[in-house]
Amino acid sequence: MEWLVSLVGAGLVMVTLRDLFHTLWHPTRHGGLSRLVMTALWRLARRFRPRRRAVGLVGPLAMVTVVGMWAGTVILGWAIVYWPHMPGAFTFSPGSRAAQEPALLDSVYLSLVTVATLGLGDISPGEGWLRLVSPLEALIGFALLTATVSWVLQIFPALTRRRVLAIRLALLRDADPTTQQIDCTAGALLLDSLATEVVRVRIDFTQYAEAYYFHDGGDHSSLAATVGYAAALAERGQTAGRPDVRLAGDLLAGALQDLAAILDQRFLRTGGAQADIFAAYAADHGRTS
Repeated sequence: MEWLVSLVGAGLVMVTLRDLFHTLWHPTRHGGLSRLVMTALWRLARRFRPRRRAVGLVGPLAMVTVVGMWAGTVILGWAIVYWPHMPGAFTFSPGSRAAQEPALLDSVYLSLVTVATLGLGDISPGEGWLRLVSPLEALIGFALLTATVSWVLQIFPALTRRRVLAIRLALLRDADPTTQQIDCTAGALLLDSLATEVVRVRIDFTQYAEAYYFHDGGDHSSLAATVGYAAALAERGQTAGRPDVRLAGDLLAGALQDLAAILDQRFLRTGGAQADIFAAYAADHGRTS
């Protein structure tokens, strides 16, 4: 029975590590605990008024919540591993009152101290297998801290790329170039560079799905509000006279179609055409495309 309880705790740790792996290093559209938490917070925030103020906090709060969930389940899982073997399989420092506490409380305390790599030493494993398992928890705690820092450092460049594209599209929308103005070498370069930026954002939504739940602020920096104009530019490029401009227009149209497919598969699930998907994306972020 003791080993069965310990295996339950080990299973809880493995579920957490799997979720961390699929969130940070091998994202899939099948989701996981982190995606469920972020989606739930996003939908909850959209019900509040004023809507934009609440939605603007979802991204940072979701990341904090997910990291807290990872840390909490690792600590709890390892505490369950220790619990059936406490206190007999552990040694206590002289004068320590820890052995007088309930076994579960000592197990949670030992797990918390170990995952934080504090190494206070008042409780230490005595049996051989526990002396191997306990340092492993410390390694996982260090890996969790490193993964959290790298996650934060990776997500904000992705947000910057998305907002730069949004602002660029907003400026083009204000200038509103005609087909004749685009039908030149500069127009081909413009459409080609936009296609490249759209592809980068598409990759960001694949690699960092949590970026979807970050609010972009004003309409000029919101891709949800400006992406529809990119489709209009692509259409103008496709009807231009110069073949290089038409090719660039086709590239931009293809990149936008790919972006719409990713948005629909991972977040919106409308099953509609590109225009419908971008309209749903704008509505989900409180914008009009």
